[in-house]
Amino acid sequence: MTERTAPTEQPAPGRAQDAPAGRAPSVASHNPGRIRTWPRSFADRLTAPLPGVRAMARLAREGAVRPSAEGLRDIPHLPFAPQPMPAVSAGSVAVTWAGHASWIVRIGGLTVLTDPVWSRRILGTPARITPVGVRWEDLPPVDAVVISHNHYDHLDAPTVRRLPRDTPVFVPAGLGRWFRRRRFTRVTELDWWETAELRDVRFHFVPSHHWSKRTLTDTCRSLWGGWVLADPDGHQVYFAGDTGYGHWFEEIGRRHPGIDLALLPIGAYDPRWWLRDVHTDPEEAVQAFQDLGARIMAPMHWATFVLSSEPVMEPLTRVRAAWQQAGLPRDRLWDLPVGASRVL
Repeated sequence: MTERTAPTEQPAPGRAQDAPAGRAPSVASHNPGRIRTWPRSFADRLTAPLPGVRAMARLAREGAVRPSAEGLRDIPHLPFAPQPMPAVSAGSVAVTWAGHASWIVRIGGLTVLTDPVWSRRILGTPARITPVGVRWEDLPPVDAVVISHNHYDHLDAPTVRRLPRDTPVFVPAGLGRWFRRRRFTRVTELDWWETAELRDVRFHFVPSHHWSKRTLTDTCRSLWGGWVLADPDGHQVYFAGDTGYGHWFEEIGRRHPGIDLALLPIGAYDPRWWLRDVHTDPEEAVQAFQDLGARIMAPMHWATFVLSSEPVMEPLTRVRAAWQQAGLPRDRLWDLPVGASRVL
């Protein structure tokens, strides 16, 4: 198994480098798993200030952090339709939504998990409102894992413990130590716009509008972002992770033209004054899809955990309406139920 990592020359914080269209920057390679030195903080990458004391007080005063009883009424009707994963040839691409931001992406002959969370409950959050769409024992052998950032609904320690310790793991800058402490031996940390390669599949780490925090003392100590996975045949899948709306989508589309499939978050957006900077709402997700210049969009980050106050079915209703209003072809919106798959 070949595995190479290609770091770019560092851009100024929060700014992208120019690169030829359709290509990652041309750079030298270094040994995979190399332990690199990072800044103590990535706070200079924030695209909006984190909430302060006044915002926290307002949130506590309003108490609008969960849906009303009416907003929870549709939990039994959330889309859940687990099905056997389709057979995929080495030259094809398939995705299966396990729930939230967890996807099984099969590309270039690899099976890649994104932000795998197979736990029923995560810290500080009620239990899942839909089961995991694919049983762990039904997964094909996992060739790689990508992590967008370290929040508990995207980096789940009980799930990570189920992986073989020699699984290649691709993580944001500053997060490698978390995995090495758990005895993972093939951990590759990347900064924005850097690229790694595993068996001819390229893993491009790209910016997002978000932040990181896992304990009381590690705010923004590791980076956050999304991933563009590209196979030798030119297929590209963009996994956004967690993100608000902003200028990075156009830049990602410029640097990675011809994205076939964009996995974009549509939930956990209300109250808007609190979450606008870090979570797209459905209309912003559709605009982000257009900014990217992608061909197909698959919504995620909804119908799994109750993280905010919008009604549980509202993200799907609104993304469908925004899609129609934008005049986009209906067959290019893959609004999958949890557990479903599609093949490019």
